[in-house]
Amino acid sequence: MERLYNFSAGPAVLPEEVLKQASDEMLNWHGSGMSVMEMSHRGKEFIDIASRAEADLRELMNVPGNYKVLFLQGGATAQFAALPMNVLRGKNNADYISTGSWSKKAISEAKKYCKVNVAASSDDANFTYIPPVEKWKLNKDAAYVHYTANETIGGVEFHWVPDTGDVPLACDMSSNILSRPVDISKFGVIYAGAQKNIGQAGVTVVIVREDLIGNVMTCTPSFLDYKLQAEADSMYNTPPTYAVYIAGLVFQWLKKQGGLKAIEERNIRKAQMLYDLIDSSELYKSPVTKSDRSRMNIPFTLKKEGMDDLFLKQAKERGLVTLKGHRSVGGMRASIYNAMPEEGIRRLCEFMKDFQAKNG
Repeated sequence: MERLYNFSAGPAVLPEEVLKQASDEMLNWHGSGMSVMEMSHRGKEFIDIASRAEADLRELMNVPGNYKVLFLQGGATAQFAALPMNVLRGKNNADYISTGSWSKKAISEAKKYCKVNVAASSDDANFTYIPPVEKWKLNKDAAYVHYTANETIGGVEFHWVPDTGDVPLACDMSSNILSRPVDISKFGVIYAGAQKNIGQAGVTVVIVREDLIGNVMTCTPSFLDYKLQAEADSMYNTPPTYAVYIAGLVFQWLKKQGGLKAIEERNIRKAQMLYDLIDSSELYKSPVTKSDRSRMNIPFTLKKEGMDDLFLKQAKERGLVTLKGHRSVGGMRASIYNAMPEEGIRRLCEFMKDFQAKNG
């Protein structure tokens, strides 16, 4: 059977080249006589894998030397708690920007540890836009300002980085990390679950400025303490070794593509191709304000009711799968992360045109 074009929001498509390399190395990694799955995380082989993964990520994202790069567990969801535990540093309040389902979850978790000021929200329009920064009501005494760079479910994305002055900026970058260059020096903390643009589910990347670690809340579990994990090279406890290995292969693949600037140009082309079709269509509609549309997750609806199941059925017959929108918003959603080839977008657009011609 041919590989399908998988538009899942996560776990998501991986580069075919990475999957083939992992397959070739499955039983015997570089002559070691064992799989990466079987290696001791304290052994030289895996330490080399982890070290190269960190070095490649630092190179790709141009991470300054005064930032720690951690490979942790628990997904971005664990970081919803770890962030306030590590970065409040004696303060009792933090600012959050609410732009959709994932920022709402981050806010709910943070409220267990501090007073949360929702400095801006787009819930007045069902989270279909990014609140303009001039309307944000930030607290200059906040421990940090948190935002979600890309809302996977709603399909809204920040195409700019907020300026929060001396207050550290914290960002959940799970679904658009590595999709474009970013200036790391503008952030205090970046965290991202792997299962979208980094690799397989199981590892979470945290990039944190050194001056923000070492003053955790007393209730902080040791494995969520950024300082302890940094001192242990992310191996305070057994790390998700195979997930780190796959992430490393993805980083190498990205370098071969020309780095983040080149991948951004490709992502712009892919997203524009699909948005152009939607905007020119009489059958499809995007719910998101144009200026805030995501390049990674593209939700759309069919203007005629009762056609969703037929659309999904016929798409699957054409090898286009997991296009169903999240249950909280309905409709369709095409997640087109770095590893989705441009041919996959062309195939989707061809199908959508054919479907409209027959059912529009």
